[in-house]
Amino acid sequence: MSSLSDADHVTWSALLAQTTEQLGDANEARWLCEHASGLDGAEFAAGLGEFATTAMVKSLEEMVRRRLAGEPLQYVMRRWAFRHLDVLIDERVLIPRPETEVLVDIALELVRGVEAPRIVDLGTGSGVIGLSLAGELYPKVGEVWLVDASAAALEVARANIAGIGRAGAVVRVAEGDWFAALPDALRGHVDMVVANPPYIAEGDDEVEESVVRWEPHVALYSGADGLDAIRRIVADAPSWLRGGGWLVLEMGYRQGDAATALFDSSWSSFAVKRDLAGRDRFVVAQYLAE
Repeated sequence: MSSLSDADHVTWSALLAQTTEQLGDANEARWLCEHASGLDGAEFAAGLGEFATTAMVKSLEEMVRRRLAGEPLQYVMRRWAFRHLDVLIDERVLIPRPETEVLVDIALELVRGVEAPRIVDLGTGSGVIGLSLAGELYPKVGEVWLVDASAAALEVARANIAGIGRAGAVVRVAEGDWFAALPDALRGHVDMVVANPPYIAEGDDEVEESVVRWEPHVALYSGADGLDAIRRIVADAPSWLRGGGWLVLEMGYRQGDAATALFDSSWSSFAVKRDLAGRDRFVVAQYLAE
């Protein structure tokens, strides 16, 4: 990319062409240029002939440098889209995946008929699951709890609450180890628990290099078989769910049998549901109560 020493004035059209050549990806180049310019979509297209400021060019150069070094695009931009949200994303949290949007669809379908549901999003990270549910159910939602053991992750989640507008009033944030973070008054009164917990087995060689290098390992790995976190959640959920409440978990695509085997006779309506690629990705169960 041309530096400011090469040209005193440079248009966004020229910067877009240079960025595309450097990255070899027209879409990524467009996203970075839009981000640096502060313009999106049609506004950016209309402004291609305008000159970029010195600060904008420097910002773009830095983002391109980081991207060429292998840093994920989402961390470079510090933002990403998830369903109807535009959220802050950085190295403190996992990058939201399209598969997790399906988890929200599943949860919405199950809970829409519940009056003022109380929902708990365990291991919330950036908050995208819980915040999507709060925003899309509002105003017919009671409370949505965002829970994480990482104070750094919860800083990101808190920053993203503003993105759901008035629905943010129903969101609560709790720091701690899974259910232990919740107030005791919620025991037996939660309508739904949702989670995208860590579920990768330690040493799994299928994990992409960029994921291993950049994303927080505490949110990725969960014991020798990847099921440690899911075991904890399934074992403790009955103390918190009301009778008829739902547990919806994301899991590894080969963990369906092992995950469903964790549920005892106090659960029913087991279902393993598939992701956008047609692979087993979610386990759903309803708590019957004893």
